[in-house]
Amino acid sequence: MNFYLKRIIMTVPTLVGISIVTFVLLQALPGDPVQGLAGDRADQAVLERIRRDMGTDRPVVMQYAGYLKLIMQGELGRSLYTNSSVRADIARKLPNTLLLAAAAMLFSTLFGILLGIFMAVFRGTFWDRMALILSTGGISLPVFWLGLLLVYLFSFRLQLLPPAGMGSGFSGLVFLVLPAATLGLNSAAALARITRTGMLDVLSQPYITTARAKGVSAPVVIFKHAFKNTLIPVVTLIGLDFGSYLNGSILTETIFGWDGIGRYAVEGIFQRDYPVIMGCVLTGALLFVLVNLAVDLLYGLIDPRIARAPAEPLS
Repeated sequence: MNFYLKRIIMTVPTLVGISIVTFVLLQALPGDPVQGLAGDRADQAVLERIRRDMGTDRPVVMQYAGYLKLIMQGELGRSLYTNSSVRADIARKLPNTLLLAAAAMLFSTLFGILLGIFMAVFRGTFWDRMALILSTGGISLPVFWLGLLLVYLFSFRLQLLPPAGMGSGFSGLVFLVLPAATLGLNSAAALARITRTGMLDVLSQPYITTARAKGVSAPVVIFKHAFKNTLIPVVTLIGLDFGSYLNGSILTETIFGWDGIGRYAVEGIFQRDYPVIMGCVLTGALLFVLVNLAVDLLYGLIDPRIARAPAEPLS
């Protein structure tokens, strides 16, 4: 129980630290958002009045305290340009990002794990070497270039999938294919290599040789005995990748016109809309922390020895 409780408690200082760093970095950026909001020809008295109304004339510590109080009330402020609630905008766009991240995770998990198992079973063969080359190329491809390449191939050349946008209902899932594949292909390549390495290590263990000598079928040896004992690094990578999908989908959502918080954050950055930027960063940080917390808790279920292990003394 202490294992799970400690992991949950550690999320609080992590989120507070992220909010402090993000707020300070935004304050340190060059330029004046009030000037951009009012225009270059705005009178100085008008600028001072806007700063006073927005609270940006106060010291940074007081500004952060006010923002923290706002967060404690469940609010994230209002957009400087649209005056809409940042919390409402994120609540409307977050499900789209979660859908894209879930589709990308499903693609990368299935493709990456199956390819990794295939490479481990056929180690040293022609197919293993070809798969290694493909996985290395998949890791190396930049997301923006891969997205444009997939659009060119499947939308303009083959005309099988829509190049951008979002649909509605079940028919709208076709719009999800290209962005999910773009977002998940790099992770699938990395997951395949991690799975291959873990499988090769486990398949060389004596208990695998014993199971084979007893006449246990190959599928049972591979999936029940071998793959089960490679889950810790695989689950770790899946959790990290899912967190990166939620926070790193900015390019993918921009390329494919996907209405998520990544694209929302880009619009806020271009407009220097600080409440929007802060809201997106904090939401992404919260999701990333929760995903990693879920992975930590899952460790105890996969291997109960981790949850029962005594805590190491602080040096």
